[in-house]
Amino acid sequence: MELYKSAQAPIEERVRDLLGRMTLTEKVGQLNQRMYGWNAYVKQGDRFELTEEFKAEVAWGSGMGALYGLFRSDPWSGVHYGNGIPAAESAKVANQVQRYVMEHSRLGIPVLLTEECPHGHQALDGTLLPVNLAAGATWNPELLAQAYGFAAAEIRSRGAHVGLVSALDILHDPRWGRSEECYSEDPYLAARFTEAVVRGMQGERLEQLAETDKVAVVLKHLCAQGTAQGGRNAGPAPIGERELREIHLPAAKAGKEAGAAAFMAAYNEIDGVPCHANEQLLTGILREEWGFDGVVMADGCAIDRLLALTGSHESAAALALASGVDLSLWDKAFTTLEEAVHQGRLREPDIDRAVERVLRLKFRLGLFDRPYVNENGPIAVVGRPEFREVNRQVALESAVLLKNEGGLLPIRKKNRRIAVIGPNADQLYNQLGDYTSVQREGSGTTVLAGIRMAAPAETDIVYAKGCGIRDLSEEGLAEAVEAAKSADLCVLVLGGSSARRFDGAFDSNGEAIVPEGDAGNPSEMDCGEGVDLADLSLGGLQQRLVQEVSATGTPVVAVLIQGRPHAITEVAQHCGAVLCAWYPGPEGGAAVGQLLFGQANPSGKLPVSIPRSAAQLPVYYNQKDPGRPRVYVDMPSAPLYPFGYGLSYTAFEYGEIRLSQRKISVAELAKGGQITAAVRLKNTGECTGAETVQLYISARESGITRRLAELKGFRKLELAPGEEREVTFHLGMEELAFWNRAMKFTAEPCAVRIGIGGSSQDLSHAELRITESV
Repeated sequence: MELYKSAQAPIEERVRDLLGRMTLTEKVGQLNQRMYGWNAYVKQGDRFELTEEFKAEVAWGSGMGALYGLFRSDPWSGVHYGNGIPAAESAKVANQVQRYVMEHSRLGIPVLLTEECPHGHQALDGTLLPVNLAAGATWNPELLAQAYGFAAAEIRSRGAHVGLVSALDILHDPRWGRSEECYSEDPYLAARFTEAVVRGMQGERLEQLAETDKVAVVLKHLCAQGTAQGGRNAGPAPIGERELREIHLPAAKAGKEAGAAAFMAAYNEIDGVPCHANEQLLTGILREEWGFDGVVMADGCAIDRLLALTGSHESAAALALASGVDLSLWDKAFTTLEEAVHQGRLREPDIDRAVERVLRLKFRLGLFDRPYVNENGPIAVVGRPEFREVNRQVALESAVLLKNEGGLLPIRKKNRRIAVIGPNADQLYNQLGDYTSVQREGSGTTVLAGIRMAAPAETDIVYAKGCGIRDLSEEGLAEAVEAAKSADLCVLVLGGSSARRFDGAFDSNGEAIVPEGDAGNPSEMDCGEGVDLADLSLGGLQQRLVQEVSATGTPVVAVLIQGRPHAITEVAQHCGAVLCAWYPGPEGGAAVGQLLFGQANPSGKLPVSIPRSAAQLPVYYNQKDPGRPRVYVDMPSAPLYPFGYGLSYTAFEYGEIRLSQRKISVAELAKGGQITAAVRLKNTGECTGAETVQLYISARESGITRRLAELKGFRKLELAPGEEREVTFHLGMEELAFWNRAMKFTAEPCAVRIGIGGSSQDLSHAELRITESV
């Protein structure tokens, strides 16, 4: 028996043995992932058959490296319940695909089945989570790790092996349509969630990848997509190395340390160098500095975009592979790798290096030893009740109470008639986010349905849409105003939508194309990939709806369903209470209902700052300290609501900060020394609630310009009325070091102000001095 087929042999020996048996054509086949998975099959009645296109692709590559999106469902792929693969049939089709690839290739190398997992599995019957921006608002990485553990079990039970997860983008410009895919504007918070995703999907060790409920994670995007100029998708990132390392790389490094199996390069460029051609990033930092030995995957069609630099597909492929890209996605360029070798643009050992990485991942996943899955597995795993419970908990903890004037919330029993109004009140897809699979009829709960579920039986709930997201029709305004006039309370459900339409237009990589003006057939989509905004105000007639409903005199509660932090000054001015629920997923309506009626207590905190206007941007909290106030004349410079902010139905009281010592030396920190910062937290209200205690530092006298504040720790804990607990943070080299003038990550003598509190703008402080010597 060949060594690579021996399950007892070490993985590295199996990789070397297999690589030594491969032809150049077979090697190039392993580096290509050019086929859309939904084109690999066709549904014939109750059966699924493999297409001639798929068989031709296997023949071309003498096998297949990876197949993307076999189970993907959405308007771009055109896959729905009439022509797609539901959960019950998915393992059977995956085995069909795997069996064909292995039986029709000389060496029997299994194919990687890669699946989109932006917020849960983007497949028919795949469980969807709240979007990342909502997950970030929970400040509860442990909860998200649990949720992604369930997602991994679903994906693996269906026969797929790899999940592509957005985790690395830091939200610096909320005009960007992909804002919803970011966990935060803060690198520390994003890093904690990135770790959670990796732990949840892969387990604590790479060896766990071979287990039947784990999948390999591809973390995307590397790097700095969230700071594109003008908020335009895939635009240049106008940053230097310091900004890259301080803000945009910490999440990636945390993901690598957690064991991430792969990374995906970004569409953008940094200082004139496209990420897919950035050898310093993909090889110098990722591999040589961090020691990463996994796969770097290209983003969709991105290598072909390098033709602007190279002039030919062969040169583009050679440039990307030499820079550190291993596996393609839908592009033509990597199909020319063999010709690039023959032309002398690339050496075969460069090909071997990338093939080794792809093969190593397949061995780590156990595919050579167990290529097939139990065809009844998905029935027992997909859609388990406990996943739904965790999903709803994420939605509950992600909602941020921004305003609650006069204790308008929770809704009291005296409100016998409630008007539920707004474009997002009864639109399930509007609360699911971009890259969402087609949902079964009757699945999920809208906000209107959630309110009806949570309201006392005697409450009369009336509904009026009022207006659309972007639509300028006035047709529903009068009905909405009348509904508000006749009610004791109005719940106004506003925001945005990333919901795609089957008659929509899409680019070659799947991003939505929403033409300016939308003449004749306006789209309600105002967020998602390819849908960038110049103005962050609510779209269409929503602000007018707020004004006219408010003018009735009926108390108004606003619920925001949104994928980016809109500028909501008008909403905050006219509404007595404001609850930001982001895109809360299919369980979001039920969660909002529970929160509005006090069956659960809001505990979310803002993972991003909410601006007053797009004209203020940037408003992220951790900007560089200018040394003196720099203000606008025509509006306040501060955001409408700051990073870390969020109210509760109860109240919390913070004690004074107690430091274990007031000084610590650089030498002590280098040897692992730490200081502790402790504070007592008390629930002084009348109901149980959860508070996220946040620790920030700001430093002076350190030789470079530092940031106004930097998050360095947080703890989320639940307290009963009157309960008091002590929270302790540890600060060592990792928290107190910085990238100095020589671009070395180290501690240096400086003055550090430590702040602890309930938001970035509500802190008590203590002073610490880092000294040269003891």
